Amino acid sequence: MSTFTLQAPAKLNLSLRLLGKRDDGFHEIDTLMVKLPGLADEIEFSQAEEFSFKCDDPSVPGDEGNLVVKAVRAYESAAGIFCRCSISLKKAIPHGAGLGGGSSDAAMTLLGLNRHHDFRLSVASIYELAASLGSDIPFFLTTGASRCTGRGEKIEPAPSPPAMAVLLLKPSFNVSTPDAYDRWKQSFQISGVSYTRQEIGGVSLSNDLERPVFEKHRFLAELKQWLLARRETAAALMSGSGSTVFAVLHDGADAETLAKSARHELDPGLWHWAGQTEGTD
Repeated sequence: MSTFTLQAPAKLNLSLRLLGKRDDGFHEIDTLMVKLPGLADEIEFSQAEEFSFKCDDPSVPGDEGNLVVKAVRAYESAAGIFCRCSISLKKAIPHGAGLGGGSSDAAMTLLGLNRHHDFRLSVASIYELAASLGSDIPFFLTTGASRCTGRGEKIEPAPSPPAMAVLLLKPSFNVSTPDAYDRWKQSFQISGVSYTRQEIGGVSLSNDLERPVFEKHRFLAELKQWLLARRETAAALMSGSGSTVFAVLHDGADAETLAKSARHELDPGLWHWAGQTEGTD
């Protein structure tokens, strides 16, 4: 096999509704997700005598707890083989950011392994493996926008909103996804913070996890309110369970200047990315 590389894009939740807790412990959700093709991890596959995995980000676990390694083990089990390849992961998507980096990496790992092994597994089998590994993972096997229901594994194509200019801002801390879901039902809104739906590009932006996450991580509420008060911002929302908050920008807005102001006024350690969502234009 020749060495090849796959791009694992980030995602944004444009809407995320929690409908209740299921008997299996997961929450029933309804979410609209789009990809960020300009923000992507890079996964390189190359022939090797035995499987090995490395990542250029020391904060990402490189052992059996990593979703890439879990995807390899699941593929081996389903295909009845030992994977003899080296996988190298270059991270661009922040870890623990609510941008789906680990899920995207796992999805691309499954696709890459199947390519490496002459498409031994069917498309349906790859989807089944993806759903068994994590709720968000099947989304990254699709193209365009998707509405995801169930615990997130039920994927239906959705009309892609127009491409939107966005600025992503993330503080140095991460948010625990299980904790955010666990505290959702008992959480309260913070006075003076906007949780209302925002209409833009034919899409209603909202995130039910803002309530429990903002309650515990007040800085994220402050960050959202700061963005909403800026003239460059058309809408602002937390993605997934955080800790990334994104702004949809008005035409002609200078994202880099806005990010610089956020670091100056709020947190000099803010990570940022500016680009466009995958869309119809």
